Amino acid sequence: MKCFRFSQRESKEDSSKRRKSTWWPSFSGSFGQDSRKSGSEIRSNPPSDMSAASPSLLPAVCLQPNNLRIFNLSELKAATRNFNVGNFLGEGGFGCVYKGWLRKNNSEEDVTVEVAVKLLNARGHQGHKEWLSEVKCLGLANHPNLVKLVGYCVEDDDRGLQMLLVYEFMPNRSLEAHLFGKGLPVLHWQSRLEIALGAAQGLAYLHEELEFQIIYRDFKTSNILLDKDFKPKLSDFGLARQGPDAGASHVTTAVVGTMGYAAPEYVQTGQLTSKSDVWSFGVVLLELLTGRKAVNLNLPKNEQWLLDWVKPHLTDSRKIQKILDPRLSGNYSLQAAQKVASLASHCLLKTAKSRPKMSDVVDKLKLVVGMPDCQLQAESSETLETEVAVPKDGTLNPKQRYLMFKEELKLKMREDGHVDWRKPSKSTLVKTW
Repeated sequence: MKCFRFSQRESKEDSSKRRKSTWWPSFSGSFGQDSRKSGSEIRSNPPSDMSAASPSLLPAVCLQPNNLRIFNLSELKAATRNFNVGNFLGEGGFGCVYKGWLRKNNSEEDVTVEVAVKLLNARGHQGHKEWLSEVKCLGLANHPNLVKLVGYCVEDDDRGLQMLLVYEFMPNRSLEAHLFGKGLPVLHWQSRLEIALGAAQGLAYLHEELEFQIIYRDFKTSNILLDKDFKPKLSDFGLARQGPDAGASHVTTAVVGTMGYAAPEYVQTGQLTSKSDVWSFGVVLLELLTGRKAVNLNLPKNEQWLLDWVKPHLTDSRKIQKILDPRLSGNYSLQAAQKVASLASHCLLKTAKSRPKMSDVVDKLKLVVGMPDCQLQAESSETLETEVAVPKDGTLNPKQRYLMFKEELKLKMREDGHVDWRKPSKSTLVKTW
């Protein structure tokens, strides 16, 4: 699901004008600060003259605390086989992403590393301002749960100014692909918890561990990439913004984001805080629990919006099983699921100030992830009954056949979204909305 700009009763003509003029002033401003220039000032520096401005841009972004490499366009064309369609990985608001192979920097041996190369689409909804935001953000930040920016390229060719970003390659694609895509194995319960914890740690780092706060502003499953060990890393920082200055309660910005993930107070007022990211994290927690998208217009009308569909279930711990992903086939801890649902409820509180900080979310998820492995199956007071030992010759006595049928019935009921006869442990959940 691509990000877009929210608007309230805005005409197409006004929207077009605003998109054409929003990116240019950002080159002379600091990271994450929206421009206050007038329209006449914006028009005095048209995008077509970008090539003349590029030399002054490079010193601004070339802070290099993370040793960013500056690539030549020819080098990246060779790495991606001239952006061959066979190397195409995906497309977003920024542009297209291609897989490439680069020679390892300062290596005497002929060693190549896999990278992802993002090529700016000058006609896309995101553009130069987002490119600059991403370079500055990932150029300064360094955390295991943030995708690593290897370097960038700004160079003219016969098609005009080309702007590219080079990242570490994430072989297991995105969380969105594994939750909602086809042809991939179902993410098991423990993996979902660990992905949620890693993503939370990445957000907590941006909010609380840097010298200045960064608000991610576009937290969603498609922006959570997975490495070879399924470790999550946040990507796509084009919409990231610097948090409010000391003494300020919020930052006022143009409202952008992705349908189904943006916090309601931000959509209504344009006032951005770190608690806007907390709301988005709560939505992703529900996606991990249910296996459903935040918005799916292919479902019946009363189930198209995830938050509306889960609302009657989150306030009653006995109904949690009705919303859990049936593809888990009961292989989860009901107690842990209740705790995660409760945490999602806190993140989705209507009043932004009442939502937890991401560091508090991390602490609670660590407790859930640290639960004994023996609890990571559906709890049952009849554990001994459900463990049916099948003889080597394959024959079952009447009691074993009964227990086997009983277990199959329970699995079928879970897949259909029905609660079985076992009573779940009670848990206090927070009512939202």
